[in-house]
Amino acid sequence: MKFEMYHSCITVLDLEKSMAFYEEALGLTEVRRMEAEDGSWKIVFLASDSSPSTYRLELTWYRDRKDPYDLGDNEIHIGFRTADIDKAHEKHKEMGCICFENESLGVYFIEDPDGYWMEIVPVR
Repeated sequence: MKFEMYHSCITVLDLEKSMAFYEEALGLTEVRRMEAEDGSWKIVFLASDSSPSTYRLELTWYRDRKDPYDLGDNEIHIGFRTADIDKAHEKHKEMGCICFENESLGVYFIEDPDGYWMEIVPVR
């Protein structure tokens, strides 16, 4: 039996703000959207044009959710690779979203509007 990774889901408080962040920070754009008929939830799938896979980041929004999500120790993250780590680092520094750097490994993390971490790794 074989499996293929399809998507990761994170829940967000402000869908438009999160979508704008992921587009600016990582170049992800909307590729699919689902909405409840009564407007109680929306699901938006984002993807990278440069990714050869079908992997997606799913943003789920619930209308009635008003409080920030409890991310616990926030030890979970999603990794992104880039061929130009220096340019990416400069952009993320300008955006003010770098939350942790591990210089010995040559990686760093950015934080989205809801506090989720994304790891930025150079192509090796």
